Amino acid sequence: MRGTAMQFVRVVSRVEQMEIWNANRNGFSFVISYESHGGSGLQGRTGYVASWRPINRNRSAIRVGGSPFKTLAEAEEACEAMLGHLTANGPIPGEER
Repeated sequence: MRGTAMQFVRVVSRVEQMEIWNANRNGFSFVISYESHGGSGLQGRTGYVASWRPINRNRSAIRVGGSPFKTLAEAEEACEAMLGHLTANGPIPGEER
């Protein structure tokens, strides 16, 4: 998808070590979180985990393929690619607007 890139904004959290970014575009919400094996942040395989879901639907988030990524930039690029895929193929079956 070409045009203006999604603008990810860091989510403010009471937990200082928690790193989460969010962006919304074309009816979809994307979240990137940093996970690691230790510390007080999110626990999991070390790296940036990206996920998406339709904004106006009460659905669980779906992990973007390739997660976790080594860098935030790689995760952002994966979200852009996923958005392009989602919008190029039209509405998700059963989710027509």
